[in-house]
Amino acid sequence: MPLAYCNTPLGITRIIEEDGFIASISARDEEYEITPAPTPLLQMAIDQLDEYFKGERKEFDLPLKQAGTSFQQQVWDELLQIKYGRTISYAQQSNQMNSPLAIRAIASANGKNDLWIVVPCHRVIGSDGSLTGYAGGLWRKKWLLEHEAKVMGIGQTRLDF
Repeated sequence: MPLAYCNTPLGITRIIEEDGFIASISARDEEYEITPAPTPLLQMAIDQLDEYFKGERKEFDLPLKQAGTSFQQQVWDELLQIKYGRTISYAQQSNQMNSPLAIRAIASANGKNDLWIVVPCHRVIGSDGSLTGYAGGLWRKKWLLEHEAKVMGIGQTRLDF
């Protein structure tokens, strides 16, 4: 399973390729040696993340495949529909999935998303506008939302948590 590490404004990011797909993108709090990407696909993922952080990319164009149940796959597919620079609540996501009683299950599936930024679970917030749950840390979620708002020219958002 080829993998690569790259620097981002939010720390080291690990990217794993499996069978010609990007299977995982995750923020790391540990230090890793940054070396050239061993495959063209891993380099493409690094390049697209770099463009995202520079404010030049709003949508990713990578072959993605992460392991999960069919329900988790549906939740992650729904996350891909959230436009850059926008947020929805967990309740809105559950309503869009025609599962208004599944808020906790949907939140749990969001938390198991293994494709950081590319499958934008950071764009899901609490119904009251609060930042809730983010495997990469709430400070990263806040940074990502503020970054996207700034790129979109929406202005500085103030997110308290």
